[in-house]
Amino acid sequence: MNHNCTLRQRRLLLKNSAVGFGHLALMAMLGEEAKAERKQVASNNPLAPKPPHFPPRAKRIVFLFMKGGPSHVDTFDPKPMLTKYDGTPPPFDLPKVTFAKQGNLLKSPWKFHRRGQSGLPVSELFPHLSKHIDDLCILRSVHGTNPAHGGALLKIHTGSDQFVRPSMGSWITYGLGTENQNLPAFITICPTLAHGGVNNWGTAFLPAYCQGTPIGNASIPAAKAKVKHIQNDRIDLSLQRKQLDLISSMNHDHLKTVGENQSIEGRLNSFELAYRMQSSMPEAQDISQETSATQAMYGIDDAVTEDFGRQCLMARRFLERGVRYVQVTHSDSEVQWDQHSNLYQGHTKNATEVDKPIAGFLQDLKQRGLLDDTLVLWGGEFGRTPTSQGTNGRDHNPHGFTMWMAGAGVKGGYAYGATDDFGYYAIENKMHVNDLHATILHILGIDHERLTYRYASRDFRLTDLAGRVAKDILA
Repeated sequence: MNHNCTLRQRRLLLKNSAVGFGHLALMAMLGEEAKAERKQVASNNPLAPKPPHFPPRAKRIVFLFMKGGPSHVDTFDPKPMLTKYDGTPPPFDLPKVTFAKQGNLLKSPWKFHRRGQSGLPVSELFPHLSKHIDDLCILRSVHGTNPAHGGALLKIHTGSDQFVRPSMGSWITYGLGTENQNLPAFITICPTLAHGGVNNWGTAFLPAYCQGTPIGNASIPAAKAKVKHIQNDRIDLSLQRKQLDLISSMNHDHLKTVGENQSIEGRLNSFELAYRMQSSMPEAQDISQETSATQAMYGIDDAVTEDFGRQCLMARRFLERGVRYVQVTHSDSEVQWDQHSNLYQGHTKNATEVDKPIAGFLQDLKQRGLLDDTLVLWGGEFGRTPTSQGTNGRDHNPHGFTMWMAGAGVKGGYAYGATDDFGYYAIENKMHVNDLHATILHILGIDHERLTYRYASRDFRLTDLAGRVAKDILA
């Protein structure tokens, strides 16, 4: 070996030789110190805030999930060629695997208008949200692998569409802990029970404290969504405290005999959190403390927007109280965003329900200073085809679709990537779901290659063996 070679050249040699084992060993050594520090924090209190790998741009994240798959070519990715060639056969090859039979090209029934100083185009579906276009970073080249709802939901939430893996919120909880010890680190408001269900907020093989806490579900009005059994009418807090102390003492004596047991320790931690939540959770969910002006800003004074507006307002209250990861799901059992037919009626209904609440949410975060260190993510599990299906509907399309980010760490009024002229395939600055996850973790100060957990004799991570940070979107 040339003794004058640089450290960079040595690292490259290690990475490319011996099937990369030398590089893996080097990366492991570099991460040992950080792992030791994080393990020490976790041993004292698993939910305590943990140091990030590097200075974060955001401290917390909220995912506004649009269940069913919003159509990108009708919302944030205009395609004039669809209008020009409306009703004609697609001049490109369809994927080898499609969810259903597709017809001719179908133009968007909505017009797009350039908004804000950035001049980014937004569909007339979003008159309120369009006023915040200069805060949005539009990701037009997201793509996945699965055209079915179940696999696609698991992919966007866990990084895998084939196996049960920890959810994104669980990985973030594992990596960073939380800033409020009296509330869960990971809360999902009115989640869908279909297409993966609990696996979309589950912890899989990560420690139990990383599990997401659901509040209600998609079939329950947000006004009635509560944490089950949050109050005990038969036993007061002092007696509960004595019971927990006894249970803890007995189990820790047992652990001294059998050694560490993640399941038992996780159960004890969940008991303690549930005890603390009895006073903190009802207060956090009580939006009656908000002014009438604030509630109106979220659309809670309107029957059409009340449900999703209530969810968004609860999300803001959780975020400002130190919850690390909050998900809000827009879904119902009738329409969702899954318009295989009647695109105009379905997307109009859905957009009307979420437009004002999301705009109010962004405005509220900004005026409270929360948008400066909160990452907002919007999108569904995939997009929809530019081709027609049924009665003026669109099929599932995982090959190129749009999501957007706002807040800490990302460029506002910026469009990243592109789909082809008709909106079927991502072609420029393609962002795979693994890349999306890597970028989210990076904004939170986490190196996605170092956030690992050893299970079944293998190191796992959210991005598995892939993932590239989209640095061009970073402010």
